[in-house]
Amino acid sequence: MALPWKLHGDGRSVDATSIVLPEERLSWPRTIGFGAQHVVAMFGATFLVPLITGFPPATTLLFSGIGTLLFLVITRNRLPSYLGSSFSFLAPIAAATKVGGIPLALSGIIVVGVLLALVGVVVIVVGTRWIDVLLPPVVSGAIVALIGFNLAPTAEANFAKAPVIALITLAAVVLAAVVFRGMLGRLSISVGVVVGYVAAFVSGQVDFSSVGKAAWVGLPTFTAPSFQPSHLAIYLGFLPVVLALIAENVGHVKGVGQLTNRNLDSLTGRALLADGVSSVLAGLGGGSATTTYGENIGTMAATRVFSTAAYWVAGVIAILLGLSPKVGAIIFTVPDGVLGGVTTALYGLIGIIGVRIWVENKVDFSQPKNQLTAAIALVFGIANFTVALGGATFSGIILGTVAAIVVYHLMNSIGRLRGTS
Repeated sequence: MALPWKLHGDGRSVDATSIVLPEERLSWPRTIGFGAQHVVAMFGATFLVPLITGFPPATTLLFSGIGTLLFLVITRNRLPSYLGSSFSFLAPIAAATKVGGIPLALSGIIVVGVLLALVGVVVIVVGTRWIDVLLPPVVSGAIVALIGFNLAPTAEANFAKAPVIALITLAAVVLAAVVFRGMLGRLSISVGVVVGYVAAFVSGQVDFSSVGKAAWVGLPTFTAPSFQPSHLAIYLGFLPVVLALIAENVGHVKGVGQLTNRNLDSLTGRALLADGVSSVLAGLGGGSATTTYGENIGTMAATRVFSTAAYWVAGVIAILLGLSPKVGAIIFTVPDGVLGGVTTALYGLIGIIGVRIWVENKVDFSQPKNQLTAAIALVFGIANFTVALGGATFSGIILGTVAAIVVYHLMNSIGRLRGTS
């Protein structure tokens, strides 16, 4: 690993025509400041996942920090990234917890992490070409989109519990995105949570009873996973998340490469391996699964500081926050109405990421194979189709994922044979 970092210029400033490269750093006080900024950027999204799933927030923060440091080690300190909680797991976690509680959900996370790590090893050995063939943009975009849109009923359920607070929260998210410039504009989800929380507090909907009982310093709650062969259908429901995480990690590598004017494709396998190992570790201890965070890419783009030193600082800060039960207790005071408002926007944004994959890759929707691939997959996901086979029930995300892959490759192959494609 390239440690220690080389000082960029005088260590105090970055001119308008240069960037701080991953192997460089600014002065340590400034580096610590940028690391704290990355914590702020990831925090709003990372703490929402345990709130939605019921996982311990402090445990999630602890493992996101540990996962970030592992990612930096495995990628040889060359790929700046923060590993925050992944929203792609929300739907399968919800299904798993209804059947076997958090331990079953954790076992599903471990299954995904192991598979993602294995994909990373394969990519290290043979490259990424096979991913492009299996998951062309129309397929990967459909899978990511249906994962987000499948969660819409959950957002509606929380919204209905406190519609006024939810509406205030949602309005704050929308307005923050256009009123504020720079960091605040990028953190519109976090701004919405703060505004909604204040509104809920004023209206007496925030319960602080558990906060006073929580210690300032202490170990978070650890939960062991539970593997049961009879829950095969639950584990299969987690598999589409692997494809979404592949798309997220590949996109992260390419995004950082573009911003730093470097070809970082050789690090794709290591990024996938690192994310997989991080998720396995989180699943073993009771934390949420992880993924690379676009919020932190936005922070790097805005500040022109890509130093991995800042991410080491961010990881350490997250670990320290995870060792404070009081922080977790405060996070759990966020009321349902606030969650309903913010997830209405958030789940939609996850879906739109899939649409953006189509747009950025200029998917031609005049072609029937692309039209039907996206159409069938999205309807399966949004309507949450379910099919029972041999006592196992398969829901919308797994069915939509299978449909996207099968429909595209079937139509593409037949079209080529018949000369109609």
